[in-house]
Amino acid sequence: MDRRWYFVVLVVVAIAISYFDRQTLPVAIHAMQHSIPLSEQQFSYLQTAFLLTYASLYVIGGRMLDRVGTRRGFVLIMVWWSLACMLHGAANGFWLLLTARLLLGAGEGGAFPAATRVVAEWMAPAERSTAMGFINGGTAVGSLLAPPMIGWLLLHSGWRAVFVAAGLCGLAWVAWWLVAYDTGSPTVTRNTLDARLLALRIPWMVLLRQRKVQSLVFAKFMSDAAWYFLLFWLPKYLYDARGFDVKQVSAYGWIPYAASGLGSVVGGWSSSRLLRGGASLDVARKVTLGCCAALMPVVMLVSVTPVRAAIGLFSIAFFAQQAWSGLMMTLPADIFPLTVVGSVAGMIGFGGAMGGALFSLVAGALLGHGISYGFIFCMAGTFHLIGFAVVALYGGRIQPLDGIELRTMEGRA
Repeated sequence: MDRRWYFVVLVVVAIAISYFDRQTLPVAIHAMQHSIPLSEQQFSYLQTAFLLTYASLYVIGGRMLDRVGTRRGFVLIMVWWSLACMLHGAANGFWLLLTARLLLGAGEGGAFPAATRVVAEWMAPAERSTAMGFINGGTAVGSLLAPPMIGWLLLHSGWRAVFVAAGLCGLAWVAWWLVAYDTGSPTVTRNTLDARLLALRIPWMVLLRQRKVQSLVFAKFMSDAAWYFLLFWLPKYLYDARGFDVKQVSAYGWIPYAASGLGSVVGGWSSSRLLRGGASLDVARKVTLGCCAALMPVVMLVSVTPVRAAIGLFSIAFFAQQAWSGLMMTLPADIFPLTVVGSVAGMIGFGGAMGGALFSLVAGALLGHGISYGFIFCMAGTFHLIGFAVVALYGGRIQPLDGIELRTMEGRA
């Protein structure tokens, strides 16, 4: 295997572990409530706690990766979140569970900035969306494995064993990464070395004043509000609204996540295919993003269809969302030089996590006051369309910044 793609496989596994770890609580919640009673509002607080620290460390983690490098940075964040995941298994009440959730979010916040840096370091522009599509497919691998594997552990070992096993997988990955990952990259970005050196002196606030950054952060804020609601609340929706038990969630809950993995790969491949076919970078990315956004309103029909059709609609939405997400996290590498890719990816991820945190609170409050899941699904179905409109109409052309633009940004520092 070409070593560049071997490194992509390494990152796919890391992202899979990340999404497995964050799914442990939603899938195990039914069993945990026998030991730790939790209301709808408390459940939303746990998800919001994860997303708040996830958002904050997305930004800080991205900057840290730009400073210490991808190899060392990935080790630090994986060890942190693996130990935090294991801490869930020691919880005997809401507050320790909340603490563990805060720590898990803090660790996982650096995962996608690290992944984006790997792509920027090793992949040429025409390969980046395909590589990021495969990496984003790791979210589906972890989420797909979570329901059946966690269900098996719940039935045979109890819920505490779920968190310990998940954390041990992360620590095993660290050993693999340290042995395998090479820090030397043959890839030369399209910007000059001089431009990269200028980028070292560009602070966060100057980056954030760029319209491209603002549009991407807002689009991720909107789309991840819908995504994290679907990701964290799908098992609970199946338990509460459809009357599923642990075995049924294990049997059916994996299907939308499998579709999300397919979407990650197809979305990245489709955009790369357009690029290789002669389309501009701007057209290749925006056409694919627009198609993804157009599919998301299908979730509005979930609550008024039979359960099998609802699983199918969830699958379409998960497919479209993860195709969208892989492309969104490719854009920092498309536009910005390597020395600020982690920082920009961190800002975009921060926007997404904050959208997820706020909408999780809104959803929990609405459900707690008797509002139906159907109304919330209707809200979520519009968010990607709004995000795409901002990228298309406000963000300008998707193309690499040149040295002149970077010098202009430095002058504003």
